[in-house]
Order: sequence, then C-alpha cells, then structure tokens
Amino acid sequence: MNTQIHPTTVVDSTAKIGKNVLIGPNTIVENNTEIGDGTQIDSNAKICYGARIGKDCHIFHGAVISEIPQDLKFHGEESITTVGDRTKIREYATIHRGTEDKEKTEIGSDCLLMAYTHVAHDCLIGNHVVMANAVTLGGHVTIDDWAFIGGMVGIHQFTHVGKHVFIGGGYRCVQDVPPYILVTGEPLKYSGLNVVGLRRRNFTNETINLLKEVYRLIYRSEFNISQALEQIQSGFESTEEIQKVVSFIQQSKRGLV
Repeated sequence: MNTQIHPTTVVDSTAKIGKNVLIGPNTIVENNTEIGDGTQIDSNAKICYGARIGKDCHIFHGAVISEIPQDLKFHGEESITTVGDRTKIREYATIHRGTEDKEKTEIGSDCLLMAYTHVAHDCLIGNHVVMANAVTLGGHVTIDDWAFIGGMVGIHQFTHVGKHVFIGGGYRCVQDVPPYILVTGEPLKYSGLNVVGLRRRNFTNETINLLKEVYRLIYRSEFNISQALEQIQSGFESTEEIQKVVSFIQQSKRGLV
C-alpha cells in the first residue's frame, strides 16, 4: 500500500511523510512535522508545527497534535510534541507542545488516549499508558509506564503518577501517586494495590504480597513516611519493585496522595 492523502487535505511541502501513510479528508499537516510509516490520520485532524508522530499510529477524527501551549509565559519558543509508535489518539483529543521548560511534550509508544483527553505542555507520558475519556492533564505532569487513568480525571500540574497505577474515574489528582497502587475517593486516597493490573502484567504472587506489606507500612501503620522508608530499607530485600517505590517517594515534590 502506498501513502494516500485525500485531495481535500492540506499538507505543507516540508512535512516529512513516511511510507504507507493514510491521511483523511480536511486534515491539516503543518510545516516542521514528521509522520511515521504506516500511520493513519482520520478526517478533520490537525497536525501542528513540531509534531513528531511515530510508526503505525492512529489519529482519529478531530484530534489536534502539537498545538501551541495554553501557557501565558509561552512566547513562541521552539518546541515539539513526540508520539511513540502504535499509539492511538481518539476523537477530539488535544496535545500541546512544550515550552522552554522541557521544550517538548512526549507521549510514549502503545498508548491509548481516548476521546476528549487533553495533554498540556511539557507533559511526559510513558509507554502503555491508557487515559480514558475526558482525562485532563495540567502542564508538566509525568505519567509512568502502564498507568491507567479513569475517565474525567483531572491531574494537577507538576504531578507525578507512578508505574502500574490505576486512578479511579471522576476524581481530582493533586498529589503524586506512588507506583503499583489503586487510588480512589475525594480527596484521592490509597485504596490498595492495583492487583488486577499487576497480575495482567505477570507480577508474581510473591512480589504482589511483598508490595502489599510495603504499602501497609507507608499508609496503614503508625509510622510517618520517613520512618516507613527506614523500615522498608532495613527490613526488606531490595528488589527492583521496592527500589522503585522508595525512589519515587524520596523524589516526590508534591507529597503523596
């Protein structure tokens, strides 16, 4: 299959279009853009200046990729938006490019951003992340691999969401969410491990039980966070998962849910 561009689509002459790309009617592809092999872009989408879209992606009807930030401090500085391979961006999702802070907004590979999601400037989204309908990220949010964000969740700027986290739908996230856990409620709070997600990712029962004990010390013991970390570091074998938990908490800047 050769690249197919609908005659009503407007593609800047400098745009770099890969092999076997499909672009539907009334879509706009601006200058300084790259679209990887095998990617499909449906009708009425807009691929703005600075977009770098990977291979085998699917951009659905009305999505806008790499529009300028909604940041009053933005003054036209050079920045980009990157989208990894095989990522799906559904109807009317909006993704804004970076500012001088990171100079990019980044979406990983194998992600699914459902309809009406919004990713603001300077966000860093890992691989295999799912954002359900109408999730909204403020600027500078980081979401690590395999996180699942429930529908209509709003995430405050500069918040960090760890690996394999599940955030229940309809809640407001204003503090960092450590890896491997399930959070629900208003205000958002720890509700146990994301056991279903971990089992789907082939975590062993031994690892799951170990993480349960670690988070019992953090959230459901008489220890404060510093004391809980001391207990974890002195009383548990230093596995990769425990190292990730400890490192995440030590580096948290907004405090934990």
